[in-house]
Amino acid sequence: MASEREAKPERARLDRATVASTALRLLGEVGLEGLTLRAIAKELDVKAPALYWHFKDKKALLDEMATEMFRRMTADLASAMHPPGDWREALEAAMRGLRDHLLLYRDGAKVYSGTHFTDMSYAAPMEAHLRTLVAGGFTAAGAARAWFTAYSYTIGYVIEEQSMGPLPGSDGEGYDLEARAERLAGYPLTTEAGPEMFRDQDAGFEAGLAAVLAGIGATLLPPTA
Repeated sequence: MASEREAKPERARLDRATVASTALRLLGEVGLEGLTLRAIAKELDVKAPALYWHFKDKKALLDEMATEMFRRMTADLASAMHPPGDWREALEAAMRGLRDHLLLYRDGAKVYSGTHFTDMSYAAPMEAHLRTLVAGGFTAAGAARAWFTAYSYTIGYVIEEQSMGPLPGSDGEGYDLEARAERLAGYPLTTEAGPEMFRDQDAGFEAGLAAVLAGIGATLLPPTA
């Protein structure tokens, strides 16, 4: 008769990729606030100290999660390696793709912002986009500033979008504009701004992105370009 030790199924090997993938899956259930190393360990059926072999703290785990998000995004977006020839189209495509993928994860933009990639997977796509900007007439410094400006706008927009909107998969409408209007009854323009800021986030993102790109072209592109 086999012993209890022999009958127990062998646990899958624990590595960084497994922990990061599990964390991204759990993120959808508990959000960034509830995502702890202890909760991830429980999901993996291991003790929390086992995770410290791979990540010294939550910040290190978030770095790996952001890197995995980027890897998945690059795999899905062929334009990441081969951006359109026009710099405006290239930035539009890149920022739309970034937003779409951040929205796949609850609190995705918060996880992504302020983290440090753990490998070089970002280098080739970024080089390709910077090359497109330089080919469009930007200096190397201008290309870097143009990219970072559009990138920062997108990250910030999605942080607000995910903070104010309903949770993924829920039936809610997000921010209560009627209650907001009641509170701001004495401020008509502020009240009227509510639907523009908190409804139809797709249209809002596109309007803001167009304004950002217009500003980039007007201030960072040399006049002779």
